Amino acid sequence: MKLPLALSAPALALMLALPACAATVQVTPGQDLQAAVNAAAPGDTVEVLRGVYRVNTLRIDKALTLRGIGRPTVSGGQQGDTIRVAAPDVVIDGLIVRDSGTSLKDQNAGIYIQPGAHRAVVRKSDLTYNLFGLWIEKADGVQVLHNTITGLRDVNSSQRGNGVQLYNTQGARIEGNHISFVRDALYVDVSHHAVFKGNRLHHSRYGTHYMNSYYNLWEDNDTYNNRGGLALMEVRDQVVRNNRAWSNSDHGIMLRTLQDSVIENNLVADNQRGFFIYDVEYATLRGNRVVRNTVGVHLSAGSTRNVVDGNDFIGNREQVRYVGARDERWGGPLGNYWSNYLGWDRDGNGVGDVPYEANDMVDRLTWRHPTIKLLLASPAVQALRLVGQQFPVLRVPTVVDPKPRMQPLAQSPVQPDTPERNLQRDPQSSPH
Repeated sequence: MKLPLALSAPALALMLALPACAATVQVTPGQDLQAAVNAAAPGDTVEVLRGVYRVNTLRIDKALTLRGIGRPTVSGGQQGDTIRVAAPDVVIDGLIVRDSGTSLKDQNAGIYIQPGAHRAVVRKSDLTYNLFGLWIEKADGVQVLHNTITGLRDVNSSQRGNGVQLYNTQGARIEGNHISFVRDALYVDVSHHAVFKGNRLHHSRYGTHYMNSYYNLWEDNDTYNNRGGLALMEVRDQVVRNNRAWSNSDHGIMLRTLQDSVIENNLVADNQRGFFIYDVEYATLRGNRVVRNTVGVHLSAGSTRNVVDGNDFIGNREQVRYVGARDERWGGPLGNYWSNYLGWDRDGNGVGDVPYEANDMVDRLTWRHPTIKLLLASPAVQALRLVGQQFPVLRVPTVVDPKPRMQPLAQSPVQPDTPERNLQRDPQSSPH
């Protein structure tokens, strides 16, 4: 039966746009994987059956799907890139990709997505014992989903590459990946409008090393047992929410030269420094829990004109280490909770009657002379603290919260809920 004329033209256009006969080709151990990819037509699926396939840079130069059946292994023999994607709309699914070359000069990678290979998808794959796991350069709309990426675990971090290297891209989606034992788990530069969500990043130098990138979302990521957790530098228009950063030997979350961003509902616990905030303006920090860090917040370099409200600062050895020439005002309608607040609430409205001041003369002395901490409970030191409060000439600039809360806002447990929390480092696992 003939189609109506109004429908036949669009239908014909759609039929012409689709591949004439997309095929599925199976490759078995012993066959030439590169030859199978070369013979496939755009739109085809190449199914790779379980086994080991040794290639020296498998090149994919057309839009096709390379799908593993039963977790086959593609090994690069420690030469060059194991897989190189050289066309748009390539999908790599369900493979073990390993054994790239180890030349830092040539920047060898398990999978290299070269400029122009837009909309590539790498999902549900294991990338192991590669110098760089994924190198993505000038390719837009790339998706890296639910992969496990492990680097050169038996060498120092300075000799490793990064788990995912993202350079000069737009619209990437990096979601649900487990990345460890690399130099930096996620290295991001000049990459905008991206989503980084649900990743687990550990035992590396930085969980995230991130620069010069705008309009991105960081959500629900775990960064732990690194030297630094999230390091966001020279960026603006970020949303950083619902992340967990703990047990990092330096900082949990670094905000350096950042503007016009929202940092909310993050858990930052058991780090040397919870937040390191340097040269940050016009940012909003709210709903964060900063717990049991040596220094809760290290604030310096003119970080001002920010809204810091509704946060809980609990059990940090030093709540705030502030370096500045004048007081910095925090707090707003909600107020922040400070576990070491010594004020009172006579009217019972849940708000302290006297302002909270993060640092005083005694705090400054303990920074310069740490052994003074042995005397903090002594009458002499308590008298010195009182004198500093009574005589402003001895007062030092500090963070002031005019209306601190008497109770924390968050009521849920502060322990990160993950089996790796108590993972002990072995001699080969240090991120340094």
